[in-house]
Amino acid sequence: MAAKIFRVNMSDLSTSIEEVPAAWAGHGGRGLTSTIVAAEVPPTCHPLGVNNKLVFASGLLSGTPAANSGRLSCGAKSPLTGTIKESNSGGSSAQLLAKCGCKALIIEGQPKDDAWYSLAVTPEGVTITKEAEVVGMGNFAALEILDQRLSAKQGIIIIGTAGEMKMRSANISVKDPDGNLRSGGRGGLGAVMGSKRVKFISIDPKDGKVEIADMDKFRVANKAFAKSLIDHPVSQALGTYGTNVLVNIINESGGLPTRNFTKGQFDGHEQISGETMHDLIQERGGKVKHNCHAGCVIQCSQIYNDVKNKYKTSGFEYESIWALGADCEIDNLDQIAEADHLLDDIGIDSIETAVAIGVAMEAGVLEFGDGEGLLRILTEEVAKGTGLGRIIGGGAGDVGRAYGVTRVPVVKNQAIPAYDPRAIKGMGITYATSTQGADHTMGYTIATNILGVGGSLDPLSKEGQVELSRNLQIATAAIDSTGMCLFIAFAALDDATCLPALIDLLNACYGIELTGDDVTNLGKSILKTEHAFNLAAGFTNQDDRLPDFFSVEPLPPHNVVWDFSGEEIDTFWNF
Repeated sequence: MAAKIFRVNMSDLSTSIEEVPAAWAGHGGRGLTSTIVAAEVPPTCHPLGVNNKLVFASGLLSGTPAANSGRLSCGAKSPLTGTIKESNSGGSSAQLLAKCGCKALIIEGQPKDDAWYSLAVTPEGVTITKEAEVVGMGNFAALEILDQRLSAKQGIIIIGTAGEMKMRSANISVKDPDGNLRSGGRGGLGAVMGSKRVKFISIDPKDGKVEIADMDKFRVANKAFAKSLIDHPVSQALGTYGTNVLVNIINESGGLPTRNFTKGQFDGHEQISGETMHDLIQERGGKVKHNCHAGCVIQCSQIYNDVKNKYKTSGFEYESIWALGADCEIDNLDQIAEADHLLDDIGIDSIETAVAIGVAMEAGVLEFGDGEGLLRILTEEVAKGTGLGRIIGGGAGDVGRAYGVTRVPVVKNQAIPAYDPRAIKGMGITYATSTQGADHTMGYTIATNILGVGGSLDPLSKEGQVELSRNLQIATAAIDSTGMCLFIAFAALDDATCLPALIDLLNACYGIELTGDDVTNLGKSILKTEHAFNLAAGFTNQDDRLPDFFSVEPLPPHNVVWDFSGEEIDTFWNF
């Protein structure tokens, strides 16, 4: 059975199943969400208004046995940036959507009443039901109830109270195979889901499955692909220490943003490092290795327990630990884990919210290093939607505007993640030119600037950084369309068998004959589609710039500044 488009209109509470238009057929994941948003959402519309649409799409290989193919893409016009946006997450939902025969789920319109609703997706389509029981609850309490109401095998996509309050940093959470939460964190798409008054979506594929054109060729390709991932040294480090292996590495490079981006190294880095986290997890009976979706062979997630050996958080990521830790000068990993738990419960982006608190610390709202104060603000202000809570929930840009702070690390109003662009210049190009605001996952130049993957390029030099970021952004857009985890890129850059095996997987799945050039062209077309949407929304090349302070404040220990001209940045789009 060919996959279809499942459409939900919340204005008249109707649903439909549609054939996939020819122009959408070759897309999945991010390629499909961006294609649909560009085709159907007016670029100048209000992101929380009736004309925005929320699109969920499984990847081209989602629902198959392909290794690491369980990422779910969610797209809309972002209420945080005003740009087109795709945010993706692990969990079970991408694979289950694909097994329902759903290539994309489009949610449009807004209810005419004040009721909340849930959506139930099956191979037969979507059912809309009024929901009252879990409205107003945090994610964890809501999941406890839904676990009793729904089959354990069903997927769940849900928003917390931040999404209900339409905070511009609200995320969308996705249940993983063990019942933990993964987040489509960036860009405030949880607020868009809240504007549609959809509290959660359940997914039950029943006996549905994804048909594969040539299973024998698929198995051969998948074996080679999985081996290339398992054998890569970066994959092995991620499986041992998680993404948090980067704390010591980036600190050593002098690019770990500390105290609201005033320094490049954090004195407390050892206390919050991946190595320290690994040892605490083992001591407390957690899990050092854990997969966020079925079929992951890297297993960079983990289960982190508190001092009483009770579950606290899962998928304890480097970017979250950096933002709550070094950026706020907090060196207590248990306080950071408690904050991560609260952010998951509230349903709000851990990068944006923590960077916003770093800006609030600069404004004197609380002291740098005040972990207890940070927890209090999350519990008493953000979770309850007070005035201060809503300012912080609106992101780092809102905090800077409210308190008159000039050192606000954002691009297109989205907080810059865990790599200072002055010391790691390739990331600065990615932050500046990304179609979706500052986002390290759009073109992860850390691979070549720091880790020596795909070659080596001096992070302190301008030479070659625009080309590096461009090539990685093109590749990433294509990877995001397959449903693959971004971390396959390390093997793809270094192992000559990886990318051909991925292309073989696509060809065996669909009975087609893609080439490497086809994959590259797919990535280019996605970037061009997203860029065109932003231009139509009113963005210009002047929005592809970093904040002024990066150019005038030298970053210790290298005492470097951001030194790219606007003209140099603009050459990014010469393709």
